[in-house]
Amino acid sequence: MNRKLLSAVCVAALTIGGAAQAQDSAMTFFLATNPGKGGDLGGLTGADARCQSLAKEANAGGKTWRAYLSASGEGGQAAVNARDRIGKGPWRNAKGVVIAKDVEELHANPNINFDTALTAKGESVNSRRMKPNYHDILTGSQPNGHAFPPDKGDTTCRNWTSGGEGSAFVGHHDREGLRDDASSKSWNSSHPSRGCSLEALNGTGGNGYFYCFAAN
Repeated sequence: MNRKLLSAVCVAALTIGGAAQAQDSAMTFFLATNPGKGGDLGGLTGADARCQSLAKEANAGGKTWRAYLSASGEGGQAAVNARDRIGKGPWRNAKGVVIAKDVEELHANPNINFDTALTAKGESVNSRRMKPNYHDILTGSQPNGHAFPPDKGDTTCRNWTSGGEGSAFVGHHDREGLRDDASSKSWNSSHPSRGCSLEALNGTGGNGYFYCFAAN
């Protein structure tokens, strides 16, 4: 192969590779797999790091990723609202589909369902109609994306540090439930879990998944 032809082949390969990476990097939303400790995500910092790591594996690590998780106010610290952690949008899944253009649409009428709530690799997560059912997604949040008040008890698995005792509020990524009401169909605030261990999360229809958003 002569030098000119070899050079042309190399340039084409770099162009194709660069285009593929650019396409991957457009992702700004995905479902994160649980690291294996149930509700113990290492706090918000650990959850964010998990989002960042999974995004990097999917060639989208050049952004600042945040877990959509609220934290309760305790020890004199103010509560943290999930909606305040994730930037302004818009957000796209691994296939480029927009799930919300901004924070307001995300909490009013998002395009989040079984077909659009994908992992960083573009894979679907089991819905309520499948076995095992993994549609419970950890959020610790009210429908508006705010943390629950202290009088509601533990809704965040002790601010995402407990893999045993406690409870976490979850949403349904498939927006389906056993009841025909708004909460049962909520993507971010459907019901509390039975506990914080991975086994307890499995028992209420989940596997410890949580949402990740690119905040910039």
